[in-house]
Amino acid sequence: MDCKQIEQRLTEQLQLAEVYVTADGSHYAVTAVGDCFDGVSRVKQQQLVYAPLMAEIADGSIHALSIKAFTPVQWRREKLLNPPAVSN
Repeated sequence: MDCKQIEQRLTEQLQLAEVYVTADGSHYAVTAVGDCFDGVSRVKQQQLVYAPLMAEIADGSIHALSIKAFTPVQWRREKLLNPPAVSN
């Protein structure tokens, strides 16, 4: 499955503000930002992200999925504390 397809599906189904997906073969890393994660446990956050992708997980298209979920407020704090690396 293409990273852009995953991003689009998660954005549409979870009403995310931002989503970033990277892939290494069938191993995917998702960073998701949305109000849907506010006040829910980490397990529930993971379940929210897994749900729209269950068919691809079941058929093996997505073998592994690592998830980082943030509310918009948490995401702003994360970017301040851990800014993206700048290449020279």
